[in-house]
Amino acid sequence: MPLYIRDKEVAALATKLQREINAASKTEAVRIALLHELERNHARKPLRDRIAVWQEKCAALGPSDPNFDMKAFTDEAWED
Repeated sequence: MPLYIRDKEVAALATKLQREINAASKTEAVRIALLHELERNHARKPLRDRIAVWQEKCAALGPSDPNFDMKAFTDEAWED
């Protein structure tokens, strides 16, 4: 799906960024800029909020096996 920039100021910014980062196209420059902005935004979220997301995903996997022996598992993996 093509990206159409109808705003002249945004188009000019995309062209300027394209030149500064030596991107192959304005679309590539916009893609890079959006990825950087998403990374920057993600980094602003508090660590406890980011950890909470992973805790929810782990909890959705179900309860852990209380009889699981991590040492035996690791030893077997290393063939000791």
